[in-house]
Amino acid sequence: MELREEKADARPWSMLIFSIIFSIFCAVPMSGQRVGDPAKVQMQEMTRRELQLKGAGGDKGRPGDSKRSQALMDQVSEDFQRILILHNEIVRALNENLSLSYKFISDAADEIKKRATRLQSSLKLQKPEATTENRSTGTPLGALQTKDQLLLLCKQIENFVRNPIIEKPGTVDAQQLGNARKDLQSVVEISDAIKKRTDKLKP
Repeated sequence: MELREEKADARPWSMLIFSIIFSIFCAVPMSGQRVGDPAKVQMQEMTRRELQLKGAGGDKGRPGDSKRSQALMDQVSEDFQRILILHNEIVRALNENLSLSYKFISDAADEIKKRATRLQSSLKLQKPEATTENRSTGTPLGALQTKDQLLLLCKQIENFVRNPIIEKPGTVDAQQLGNARKDLQSVVEISDAIKKRTDKLKP
């Protein structure tokens, strides 16, 4: 399984995160759409969502909205960057056959899980039906060796950050949205399995 180090987008993170969230919101199927005039309803719905995003979920003009919006963007930015940093450290070690301590693996997996879980909430990527199996092979995660779990974790992180909705903000695609949701949930599940395994192995 080929792995590569991932780089954070060079654009300002605040604009990048806004674009990602807006893309995700627009890709979500709209409810209550009338058959008679779908174009008008779609435009109204997109406008409403854009206003909600600009206010980070609050009413435009209310005190503190700007601070809450900036805080959300800052947190998402930090979560993305930390996941990528840990991903790159693991990839570098695996590619160079370097040994990683159980403590490092446990701590890294725990942080990745927490930040990925928070991204699910921040980016409105609610988890799909949970599974404890490798979606590619159907192999239970607990049956994999630690190195194989780490390889799978890094691959799922790469799949998530390379998803068009994440990599190219502005992309509106319901299928890619579903893939992003599944990949992010896989990151949560695999990192959790890694932490549980390494906690038992730590001296």
